[in-house]
Amino acid sequence: MHYLLFYDLAADYAERRPQYRIAHLELLEQCVERGELVLAGALAEPMDGAVFLFQGEGPRAAEAFAEADPYVQNGLVKSWRVRKWPTVVGANAATPVSSASLREAAGITSR
Repeated sequence: MHYLLFYDLAADYAERRPQYRIAHLELLEQCVERGELVLAGALAEPMDGAVFLFQGEGPRAAEAFAEADPYVQNGLVKSWRVRKWPTVVGANAATPVSSASLREAAGITSR
């Protein structure tokens, strides 16, 4: 299953980020090495949030990352939340669904 971790960033995030960025990235790299993190990045224009795509059996990896993240611990993140994301289309969808499978299940033979 996929889980999205959302960060709401503090107004001074960009100014304060450099002193914590190495530790933040090291923590992210550990998540990638364990196969928990797929993608991550700050939102741009405006830089007021960040989104992280985690995968696993439950939300714990995403929650544990946020709890340990120096950005959270040092107030660069105003709030965070994890949402379950039941992905259905794409090469890495957790619960694939196709129009063909729905047509078959519904007994539809023509378009």
